[in-house]
Amino acid sequence: MIFSMTGYATHTAAVGRALVTVDLRSVNQRYLEIGFRLPDELRAQEPAIREAIAQRLSRGKVECRISQTPLPEAAQDIGLNGAILESLARWQSEVRERFPDAAPLGVADILRWNGVLALPEGGTADVSRDLLAVVGAALDDLAASRRREGEKLEKHIAERLDRAEALIAEAAGLLPGILSAWREKLSSRLKEALGEPANDRLAQEFALFAQKIDVDEELSRFAAHVKEVRRTLGKGGAAGKRLDFLMQELNREANTLGSKSVSAETTRISVELKVLIEQMREQIQNIE
Repeated sequence: MIFSMTGYATHTAAVGRALVTVDLRSVNQRYLEIGFRLPDELRAQEPAIREAIAQRLSRGKVECRISQTPLPEAAQDIGLNGAILESLARWQSEVRERFPDAAPLGVADILRWNGVLALPEGGTADVSRDLLAVVGAALDDLAASRRREGEKLEKHIAERLDRAEALIAEAAGLLPGILSAWREKLSSRLKEALGEPANDRLAQEFALFAQKIDVDEELSRFAAHVKEVRRTLGKGGAAGKRLDFLMQELNREANTLGSKSVSAETTRISVELKVLIEQMREQIQNIE
């Protein structure tokens, strides 16, 4: 199963005497990068949350945002953080000394200040366990979201692989006709130059030309790489880096096909293959 690195999930549950909401957002990134926005009261839980995320995800830029709201039954037990209140009073006094016209802090401003409300909680171990359970549920939802996006990416890539295989088959079918046309053309030129076709010279020139435009090996390697892409998609897991490497190999063969082209048809096929590869590469950048 292929997973995208793009996804979103949110989960809310009671932790201690507060209602905690965990929001997880992820986008594509070469490695795993985790950022946090946590209340000060939960900052000590960051290492455990980071480890939980790292166990589930291998790549992507992940933003973890956690907020908490006191439960109604805990509202009567809410107190004020005296140290923060003293700091606010001192800061306000210093500011108003320098800026007399500055508006004073209102009650709403003070209550919204991060950490000013002191909410009694249960034991640290209980809070940590319950919080990690909420994070785990959010990670389950994020994995489901990334899986759905991965299925879309896999379908997109598979459609282009089908088209690429059809183009390779078309190119292989064109080669005998191209060789035959060039043999006739070369024979005609030799006859004009020498009066009579020189069979030995014709055979030599034709052999050199056939060797120059021979792309059987490139077509075979391209087909093998396509097969490996399909195998990698079927295997699933963290396949993004391997798929990106395979796109480089496919592009190399498509470039060689174009450089050896001696007809408008094979040039067109080479260009269309490179367009398909670039389309797949863009999608693969989002695969974990």
